[in-house]
Amino acid sequence: MIRRLAFCTALVVAALGLTAAPAQAAPDFTVLVFSKTAGFRHDSIAVGTQAIRDLGTANNFAVEATEDANQFTAANLARFKAVIWLSTTGDVLNATQQTAFENYVRAGGGYLGVHAAADTEYDWAWYGGLVGAYFASHPAIQTATVRVADATHPATAGLPAAWSRSDEWYNYRTNPRAQVHVLTTLDESTYSGGTMGADHPNTWCRAYDGGRSFYTGMGHTQASYAEAGFRSLLLGGIRYAAQGTGNCSVTTQPPSTDLALNHPVTASSVENAGTPAANAVDASTTTRWSSAFSDPQWIRVDLGATHTVNRVRLVWETAYGSAYQIQTSPDGNTWTTVRSVTGGNGGEDDNTGITGSGRYVRIYGTTRGTQWGYSLYTFQVYGT
Repeated sequence: MIRRLAFCTALVVAALGLTAAPAQAAPDFTVLVFSKTAGFRHDSIAVGTQAIRDLGTANNFAVEATEDANQFTAANLARFKAVIWLSTTGDVLNATQQTAFENYVRAGGGYLGVHAAADTEYDWAWYGGLVGAYFASHPAIQTATVRVADATHPATAGLPAAWSRSDEWYNYRTNPRAQVHVLTTLDESTYSGGTMGADHPNTWCRAYDGGRSFYTGMGHTQASYAEAGFRSLLLGGIRYAAQGTGNCSVTTQPPSTDLALNHPVTASSVENAGTPAANAVDASTTTRWSSAFSDPQWIRVDLGATHTVNRVRLVWETAYGSAYQIQTSPDGNTWTTVRSVTGGNGGEDDNTGITGSGRYVRIYGTTRGTQWGYSLYTFQVYGT
């Protein structure tokens, strides 16, 4: 009788043109979102958790969420490939729970810290190494430029080299660069309240004590979690923490120090005594070098030693170069063009991916964009 019912059911399904639903694919891995707070509580935690759930649904990984520190046991943590500390604050684990999490990471587990994860567990030195740097202060929420330091990592691939967005920008107690692989930095010249200077990392990753660590200082606002770029950054961070996807080797990345800052600089001409060439390398966004109103014109900086140059950033005043060359030289006499720019329209020209070497770097302008000369607020050189 049971066989007959099954057979009849099959006939009905066939007659209606129905097909059995395919089996749901097993998730590739499971992550735990941990968002306990013992200090300030961010109103973005709920939307952040949901954004991570959405990423899991779209990318075939499972997501669980908790604010219960009692879940930090060896048996429970073993179920997860990574634990995401989403804007945690203060002391959130007791000594036994801390030991369980240390052992979890040492066994190959992953950690992803978001924003206030750096404002957490100040008295737990092991955690300080894991997160990379502790929070120090922040100015008011405002728009700033995030600069991608490594465009090959899955977390930052596809992001703009100069990424303008609004968030709460953390200053850190220490610069973690020597211990981590920096993925993004903050350009302090584009906002008010930065205290770390020319090298201000704000997203990084590294292997740590047998496991993996990824941290981003972004993610304070609810709006962050609706941004495609920020969600892409989170997804790349999750995949690194859970699966080790992406190169986070500390030794592969040079520091982002402005090699031209306050170095000797000369120019083909100056418009007047108030616009000397030195104004372009003084880190001020209000002083400028301006040339005579003719072509060609140039400005060059002496780096003091031979460097490999990989990026030159220019910020133009209203008078700008429409066509110019970036050149390097070992002696200030023989020049090699490492980048030719045509059709420039002023503003900021962030020339990345340069391959050059020399003690001197020169901007050689051949076509002015206006009836005036060439006028630069900022002339920065980066490399090793």
